[in-house]
Amino acid sequence: MDANLRYWRTEGQSFFQRFLLWADALDPLLLLKSSNEIKRTRLLIQIDGKTQNEPIQNNQSSVHPDTDKIIPILFRPPAFMPITLPLVIVSSVQRQAKHSFFWQFVFHTYTTAFTLINGNGTPKAEEYSLQQKQIFLGLGAISYSACVGALPLAFMDRYALKSPLMQLFVKKLLPAPLLGLTSAFTVAMVRSPEFDNGIEVMDRNGKVIGVSKKAGEKAVMETALSRAVLFGTTFFLPEVLMYFVQRARLVKNPRALGPVRMFMVMSVLAGMLPVSFSMFPQCGEIKRADLEPEILSSTEETEILNFYRSDVEPRPFILAKYKRMKQFVFIRKAALSQQQSPQFSCYRRITPNPQSISVGVFFYGGKMFTVRMPNSSKEVN
Repeated sequence: MDANLRYWRTEGQSFFQRFLLWADALDPLLLLKSSNEIKRTRLLIQIDGKTQNEPIQNNQSSVHPDTDKIIPILFRPPAFMPITLPLVIVSSVQRQAKHSFFWQFVFHTYTTAFTLINGNGTPKAEEYSLQQKQIFLGLGAISYSACVGALPLAFMDRYALKSPLMQLFVKKLLPAPLLGLTSAFTVAMVRSPEFDNGIEVMDRNGKVIGVSKKAGEKAVMETALSRAVLFGTTFFLPEVLMYFVQRARLVKNPRALGPVRMFMVMSVLAGMLPVSFSMFPQCGEIKRADLEPEILSSTEETEILNFYRSDVEPRPFILAKYKRMKQFVFIRKAALSQQQSPQFSCYRRITPNPQSISVGVFFYGGKMFTVRMPNSSKEVN
Protein backbone atom coordinates (compact mmCIF):
# COMPACT_ATOMS: atom_id res chain seq x y z
CA MET A 1 0.00 0.00 0.00
CA ASP A 2 1.23 3.47 -0.80
CA ALA A 3 2.87 5.19 2.19
CA ASN A 4 0.50 8.13 1.93
CA LEU A 5 -2.62 5.97 1.89
CA ARG A 6 -1.26 3.88 4.74
CA TYR A 7 -0.78 7.06 6.76
CA TRP A 8 -4.30 8.31 5.94
CA ARG A 9 -5.74 4.93 6.88
CA THR A 10 -4.02 5.08 10.29
CA GLU A 11 -4.32 8.76 11.14
CA GLY A 12 -7.51 9.71 9.27
CA GLN A 13 -10.10 7.33 10.65
CA SER A 14 -12.47 9.99 12.02
CA PHE A 15 -13.88 13.08 10.36
CA PHE A 16 -12.09 15.37 12.80
CA GLN A 17 -8.71 13.71 12.16
CA ARG A 18 -9.17 14.02 8.41
CA PHE A 19 -10.23 17.65 8.80
CA LEU A 20 -7.03 18.51 10.68
CA LEU A 21 -4.91 16.72 8.07
CA TRP A 22 -6.61 18.59 5.25
CA ALA A 23 -6.30 21.91 7.05
CA ASP A 24 -2.52 21.42 6.92
CA ALA A 25 -2.41 19.97 3.41
CA LEU A 26 -4.40 22.83 1.82
CA ASP A 27 -1.95 25.54 2.87
CA PRO A 28 -1.28 27.60 -0.32
CA LEU A 29 2.32 28.17 0.80
CA LEU A 30 3.02 24.53 -0.08
CA LEU A 31 2.85 25.56 -3.72
CA LEU A 32 6.22 27.28 -3.27
CA LYS A 33 8.01 23.96 -2.73
CA SER A 34 10.30 22.96 -5.58
CA SER A 35 10.11 19.66 -7.44
CA ASN A 36 13.48 18.58 -6.06
CA GLU A 37 12.32 19.17 -2.50
CA ILE A 38 9.14 17.20 -3.16
CA LYS A 39 11.10 14.29 -4.63
CA ARG A 40 13.58 14.28 -1.73
CA THR A 41 10.82 14.21 0.86
CA ARG A 42 8.98 11.56 -1.11
CA LEU A 43 12.14 9.45 -1.06
CA LEU A 44 12.52 9.84 2.69
CA ILE A 45 8.95 8.82 3.41
CA GLN A 46 9.51 5.62 1.42
CA ILE A 47 12.78 4.57 3.06
CA ASP A 48 12.24 5.64 6.66
CA GLY A 49 10.94 2.82 8.78
CA LYS A 50 9.65 5.04 11.61
CA THR A 51 7.03 7.03 9.67
CA GLN A 52 4.12 6.03 11.86
CA ASN A 53 5.93 6.46 15.19
CA GLU A 54 7.58 9.85 14.74
CA PRO A 55 5.83 13.24 14.90
CA ILE A 56 4.86 14.20 11.35
CA GLN A 57 4.29 17.67 10.01
CA ASN A 58 2.18 17.72 6.85
CA ASN A 59 4.02 20.00 4.47
CA GLN A 60 3.29 18.76 0.95
CA SER A 61 0.36 17.60 -1.15
CA SER A 62 1.93 17.33 -4.54
CA VAL A 63 2.33 13.69 -5.62
CA HIS A 64 -0.37 11.46 -7.09
CA PRO A 65 -0.45 8.23 -5.04
CA ASP A 66 -1.37 5.99 -7.98
CA THR A 67 0.97 7.27 -10.70
CA ASP A 68 3.72 8.52 -8.35
CA LYS A 69 4.04 11.66 -10.49
CA ILE A 70 4.20 15.24 -9.28
CA ILE A 71 0.87 16.98 -9.90
CA PRO A 72 1.04 20.20 -11.98
CA ILE A 73 1.11 23.19 -9.66
CA LEU A 74 -2.24 24.64 -10.80
CA PHE A 75 -4.04 21.37 -10.05
CA ARG A 76 -2.61 20.57 -6.62
CA PRO A 77 -5.09 20.67 -3.72
CA PRO A 78 -3.52 23.83 -2.18
CA ALA A 79 -4.20 25.68 -5.46
CA PHE A 80 -7.88 24.72 -5.55
CA MET A 81 -9.22 27.55 -3.40
CA PRO A 82 -7.06 30.42 -4.79
CA ILE A 83 -8.21 29.56 -8.31
CA THR A 84 -11.86 28.66 -7.72
CA LEU A 85 -12.60 31.56 -5.34
CA PRO A 86 -12.54 34.34 -7.98
CA LEU A 87 -14.41 32.10 -10.42
CA VAL A 88 -17.15 31.43 -7.86
CA ILE A 89 -17.47 35.13 -7.02
CA VAL A 90 -17.60 36.26 -10.65
CA SER A 91 -20.08 33.52 -11.58
CA SER A 92 -22.39 34.45 -8.72
CA VAL A 93 -22.71 38.14 -9.65
CA GLN A 94 -23.53 37.72 -13.35
CA ARG A 95 -26.96 38.97 -14.40
CA GLN A 96 -26.77 38.24 -18.14
CA ALA A 97 -27.04 34.79 -19.67
CA LYS A 98 -24.04 35.14 -22.02
CA HIS A 99 -21.69 36.31 -19.29
CA SER A 100 -22.99 33.65 -16.92
CA PHE A 101 -22.38 30.93 -19.52
CA PHE A 102 -18.81 32.09 -20.14
CA TRP A 103 -17.75 32.23 -16.50
CA GLN A 104 -19.44 28.96 -15.60
CA PHE A 105 -17.73 27.35 -18.58
CA VAL A 106 -14.35 28.54 -17.23
CA PHE A 107 -15.26 27.39 -13.72
CA HIS A 108 -16.33 23.89 -14.78
CA THR A 109 -13.31 23.58 -17.08
CA TYR A 110 -10.94 24.04 -14.17
CA THR A 111 -12.81 21.83 -11.70
CA THR A 112 -13.17 19.07 -14.31
CA ALA A 113 -9.46 19.19 -15.17
CA PHE A 114 -8.69 19.14 -11.44
CA THR A 115 -10.84 16.04 -11.01
CA LEU A 116 -9.32 14.33 -14.04
CA ILE A 117 -5.70 14.92 -13.01
CA ASN A 118 -6.24 13.95 -9.36
CA GLY A 119 -8.57 11.04 -10.05
CA ASN A 120 -7.93 7.36 -9.50
CA GLY A 121 -5.13 6.02 -11.67
CA THR A 122 -5.97 2.32 -11.52
CA PRO A 123 -8.78 1.79 -14.11
CA LYS A 124 -7.70 -0.98 -16.46
CA ALA A 125 -8.07 0.08 -20.07
CA GLU A 126 -5.94 1.09 -23.03
CA GLU A 127 -4.23 4.24 -21.78
CA TYR A 128 -4.72 6.34 -24.92
CA SER A 129 -8.35 5.36 -25.45
CA LEU A 130 -9.13 5.94 -21.77
CA GLN A 131 -7.66 9.44 -21.75
CA GLN A 132 -9.38 10.29 -25.03
CA LYS A 133 -12.73 9.12 -23.68
CA GLN A 134 -12.33 11.13 -20.48
CA ILE A 135 -11.47 14.29 -22.43
CA PHE A 136 -14.53 13.98 -24.67
CA LEU A 137 -16.79 13.24 -21.72
CA GLY A 138 -15.31 16.16 -19.82
CA LEU A 139 -15.89 18.62 -22.67
CA GLY A 140 -19.47 17.46 -23.02
CA ALA A 141 -20.10 17.73 -19.28
CA ILE A 142 -18.54 21.21 -19.13
CA SER A 143 -20.66 22.54 -21.99
CA TYR A 144 -23.84 21.00 -20.64
CA SER A 145 -23.24 22.31 -17.11
CA ALA A 146 -22.51 25.84 -18.34
CA CYS A 147 -25.71 25.82 -20.42
CA VAL A 148 -27.79 24.58 -17.48
CA GLY A 149 -26.30 27.25 -15.22
CA ALA A 150 -27.10 30.08 -17.66
CA LEU A 151 -30.51 28.76 -18.72
CA PRO A 152 -32.57 30.39 -15.90
CA LEU A 153 -31.22 33.86 -16.78
CA ALA A 154 -31.85 33.28 -20.48
CA PHE A 155 -35.37 32.09 -19.74
CA MET A 156 -36.07 35.11 -17.53
CA ASP A 157 -34.77 37.56 -20.16
CA ARG A 158 -36.57 35.82 -23.01
CA TYR A 159 -39.99 36.05 -21.38
CA ALA A 160 -39.37 39.32 -19.49
CA LEU A 161 -40.01 37.83 -16.06
CA LYS A 162 -39.18 40.77 -13.80
CA SER A 163 -41.39 40.13 -10.79
CA PRO A 164 -39.68 40.27 -7.35
CA LEU A 165 -40.58 36.65 -6.67
CA MET A 166 -39.00 35.48 -9.93
CA GLN A 167 -35.92 37.62 -9.29
CA LEU A 168 -35.56 36.07 -5.83
CA PHE A 169 -35.97 32.53 -7.12
CA VAL A 170 -33.67 32.79 -10.17
CA LYS A 171 -30.90 34.97 -8.75
CA LYS A 172 -30.85 33.96 -5.09
CA LEU A 173 -32.29 30.48 -4.53
CA LEU A 174 -31.72 28.55 -7.76
CA PRO A 175 -27.93 29.03 -8.34
CA ALA A 176 -26.86 27.01 -5.27
CA PRO A 177 -28.61 23.70 -6.10
CA LEU A 178 -27.84 24.13 -9.81
CA LEU A 179 -24.12 24.58 -9.23
CA GLY A 180 -24.04 21.71 -6.75
CA LEU A 181 -25.78 19.34 -9.17
CA THR A 182 -23.72 20.38 -12.20
CA SER A 183 -20.48 20.02 -10.20
CA ALA A 184 -21.47 16.50 -9.18
CA PHE A 185 -22.47 15.77 -12.79
CA THR A 186 -19.08 16.78 -14.21
CA VAL A 187 -17.31 14.58 -11.64
CA ALA A 188 -19.48 11.58 -12.52
CA MET A 189 -18.99 12.08 -16.27
CA VAL A 190 -15.24 12.58 -16.32
CA ARG A 191 -14.74 9.66 -13.93
CA SER A 192 -17.25 7.38 -15.65
CA PRO A 193 -14.48 5.03 -16.93
CA GLU A 194 -14.18 3.87 -13.33
CA PHE A 195 -17.76 2.57 -13.62
CA ASP A 196 -16.82 0.64 -16.76
CA ASN A 197 -13.32 -0.54 -15.88
CA GLY A 198 -13.28 -0.53 -12.07
CA ILE A 199 -10.52 0.36 -9.60
CA GLU A 200 -8.11 -1.76 -7.59
CA VAL A 201 -9.21 -3.16 -4.25
CA MET A 202 -6.93 -4.40 -1.48
CA ASP A 203 -7.20 -6.57 1.57
CA ARG A 204 -6.32 -5.37 5.06
CA ASN A 205 -2.64 -6.03 4.45
CA GLY A 206 -2.53 -3.77 1.40
CA LYS A 207 -2.36 -6.61 -1.13
CA VAL A 208 -4.18 -5.86 -4.39
CA ILE A 209 -6.70 -8.66 -4.96
CA GLY A 210 -8.53 -7.45 -8.04
CA VAL A 211 -10.30 -4.66 -9.92
CA SER A 212 -13.85 -3.87 -8.84
CA LYS A 213 -16.44 -1.86 -10.78
CA LYS A 214 -18.64 -1.62 -7.71
CA ALA A 215 -15.82 -0.08 -5.70
CA GLY A 216 -15.24 2.38 -8.54
CA GLU A 217 -18.90 3.33 -8.54
CA LYS A 218 -18.88 3.86 -4.78
CA ALA A 219 -15.74 6.01 -4.95
CA VAL A 220 -17.07 8.22 -7.75
CA MET A 221 -20.41 8.72 -6.01
CA GLU A 222 -18.67 9.79 -2.81
CA THR A 223 -16.51 12.26 -4.72
CA ALA A 224 -19.51 13.67 -6.60
CA LEU A 225 -21.44 14.08 -3.36
CA SER A 226 -18.58 15.91 -1.65
CA ARG A 227 -18.23 18.26 -4.64
CA ALA A 228 -21.97 19.01 -4.65
CA VAL A 229 -21.87 19.82 -0.93
CA LEU A 230 -18.83 22.05 -1.39
CA PHE A 231 -20.15 24.34 -4.12
CA GLY A 232 -23.83 24.13 -3.22
CA THR A 233 -23.06 25.37 0.29
CA THR A 234 -20.60 27.98 -1.00
CA PHE A 235 -23.34 29.53 -3.14
CA PHE A 236 -26.23 29.14 -0.69
CA LEU A 237 -24.84 30.10 2.71
CA PRO A 238 -23.50 33.58 1.75
CA GLU A 239 -26.92 34.50 0.33
CA VAL A 240 -28.58 33.52 3.61
CA LEU A 241 -26.02 35.47 5.65
CA MET A 242 -26.36 38.53 3.41
CA TYR A 243 -30.14 38.43 3.87
CA PHE A 244 -29.76 38.71 7.65
CA VAL A 245 -27.05 41.38 7.32
CA GLN A 246 -29.31 43.54 5.16
CA ARG A 247 -32.36 42.90 7.30
CA ALA A 248 -30.51 43.85 10.49
CA ARG A 249 -28.93 46.84 8.71
CA LEU A 250 -25.49 45.94 9.98
CA VAL A 251 -23.92 47.62 6.94
CA LYS A 252 -24.93 51.25 6.62
CA ASN A 253 -23.26 52.01 3.30
CA PRO A 254 -24.81 50.09 0.35
CA ARG A 255 -21.46 50.19 -1.47
CA ALA A 256 -19.95 48.06 1.30
CA LEU A 257 -22.36 45.18 0.64
CA GLY A 258 -20.24 43.93 -2.27
CA PRO A 259 -17.00 43.54 -0.28
CA VAL A 260 -18.94 42.03 2.63
CA ARG A 261 -20.47 39.44 0.32
CA MET A 262 -17.07 38.57 -1.18
CA PHE A 263 -15.65 38.11 2.31
CA MET A 264 -18.52 35.76 3.19
CA VAL A 265 -18.01 33.71 0.02
CA MET A 266 -14.29 33.44 0.76
CA SER A 267 -14.93 32.42 4.37
CA VAL A 268 -17.51 29.78 3.47
CA LEU A 269 -15.34 28.30 0.69
CA ALA A 270 -12.28 28.23 2.96
CA GLY A 271 -14.25 26.41 5.65
CA MET A 272 -16.13 24.04 3.36
CA LEU A 273 -13.10 22.91 1.38
CA PRO A 274 -11.52 20.79 4.16
CA VAL A 275 -15.00 19.79 5.32
CA SER A 276 -15.98 18.38 1.91
CA PHE A 277 -12.61 16.68 1.48
CA SER A 278 -13.00 15.09 4.93
CA MET A 279 -16.50 13.71 4.43
CA PHE A 280 -15.15 10.33 3.29
CA PRO A 281 -11.85 8.58 4.11
CA GLN A 282 -9.04 8.49 1.57
CA CYS A 283 -8.77 4.73 1.82
CA GLY A 284 -12.42 3.71 1.75
CA GLU A 285 -14.04 0.43 2.63
CA ILE A 286 -16.56 -1.78 0.90
CA LYS A 287 -18.39 -4.81 2.24
CA ARG A 288 -17.39 -8.23 1.01
CA ALA A 289 -20.96 -8.99 -0.08
CA ASP A 290 -20.92 -5.98 -2.42
CA LEU A 291 -17.92 -7.16 -4.45
CA GLU A 292 -17.87 -9.17 -7.66
CA PRO A 293 -17.75 -13.00 -7.36
CA GLU A 294 -14.36 -13.26 -9.07
CA ILE A 295 -12.83 -11.03 -6.39
CA LEU A 296 -14.48 -12.93 -3.54
CA SER A 297 -12.86 -16.13 -4.72
CA SER A 298 -9.38 -14.59 -4.47
CA THR A 299 -9.47 -13.59 -0.80
CA GLU A 300 -10.50 -14.96 2.57
CA GLU A 301 -11.43 -11.57 4.06
CA THR A 302 -14.81 -11.92 5.77
CA GLU A 303 -15.84 -8.35 6.54
CA ILE A 304 -14.53 -5.48 4.45
CA LEU A 305 -11.94 -4.69 1.84
CA ASN A 306 -10.14 -1.40 1.37
CA PHE A 307 -10.12 0.44 -1.90
CA TYR A 308 -8.49 3.60 -3.13
CA ARG A 309 -10.93 6.44 -2.84
CA SER A 310 -10.54 7.98 -6.25
CA ASP A 311 -10.88 11.57 -5.30
CA VAL A 312 -8.91 14.38 -6.27
CA GLU A 313 -9.06 16.44 -4.69
CA PRO A 314 -9.26 14.53 -1.62
CA ARG A 315 -6.35 12.48 -2.43
CA PRO A 316 -3.23 14.54 -2.04
CA PHE A 317 0.13 13.02 -1.24
CA ILE A 318 1.04 14.11 2.26
CA LEU A 319 4.78 14.24 2.64
CA ALA A 320 6.57 14.47 5.94
CA LYS A 321 9.24 16.59 7.51
CA TYR A 322 11.56 14.40 9.53
CA LYS A 323 13.75 15.30 12.47
CA ARG A 324 16.72 13.69 10.73
CA MET A 325 16.15 15.18 7.28
CA LYS A 326 19.02 17.64 7.61
CA GLN A 327 21.35 14.79 8.59
CA PHE A 328 20.38 12.82 5.49
CA VAL A 329 20.97 15.87 3.30
CA PHE A 330 24.37 16.43 4.97
CA ILE A 331 25.42 12.86 4.18
CA ARG A 332 24.22 13.15 0.61
CA LYS A 333 26.41 16.20 0.07
CA ALA A 334 29.40 14.78 1.97
CA ALA A 335 29.35 11.38 0.30
CA LEU A 336 28.90 12.73 -3.21
CA SER A 337 30.97 15.89 -3.42
CA GLN A 338 30.57 16.76 -7.08
CA GLN A 339 30.39 20.00 -9.02
CA GLN A 340 27.05 18.93 -10.44
CA SER A 341 24.10 17.91 -8.31
CA PRO A 342 24.28 14.10 -7.89
CA GLN A 343 21.33 11.86 -8.57
CA PHE A 344 20.62 8.59 -6.77
CA SER A 345 19.96 5.55 -8.89
CA CYS A 346 19.02 3.63 -5.75
CA TYR A 347 18.76 4.48 -2.08
CA ARG A 348 17.46 2.36 0.76
CA ARG A 349 17.62 2.46 4.54
CA ILE A 350 18.98 -0.74 6.09
CA THR A 351 18.44 -0.56 9.84
CA PRO A 352 18.86 1.65 12.89
CA ASN A 353 21.13 -0.01 15.43
CA PRO A 354 20.62 0.21 19.23
CA GLN A 355 23.15 3.07 19.48
CA SER A 356 20.92 5.25 17.27
CA ILE A 357 23.29 4.98 14.33
CA SER A 358 21.43 5.03 11.02
CA VAL A 359 23.03 2.80 8.40
CA GLY A 360 22.16 3.11 4.75
CA VAL A 361 23.35 2.13 1.31
CA PHE A 362 23.05 3.99 -1.96
CA PHE A 363 24.43 3.49 -5.43
CA TYR A 364 25.94 6.23 -7.56
CA GLY A 365 27.84 5.89 -10.80
CA GLY A 366 27.83 2.11 -10.50
CA LYS A 367 29.52 2.21 -7.08
CA MET A 368 28.05 1.33 -3.70
CA PHE A 369 28.40 3.71 -0.75
CA THR A 370 27.79 2.81 2.89
CA VAL A 371 26.68 5.57 5.24
CA ARG A 372 26.86 5.57 9.03
CA MET A 373 25.18 8.44 10.85
CA PRO A 374 25.59 8.60 14.67
CA ASN A 375 23.81 11.30 16.64
CA SER A 376 26.93 13.19 17.66
CA SER A 377 28.90 13.07 14.41
CA LYS A 378 28.50 12.16 10.78
CA GLU A 379 30.91 10.03 8.80
CA VAL A 380 30.98 8.34 5.46
CA ASN A 381 32.70 5.02 4.79
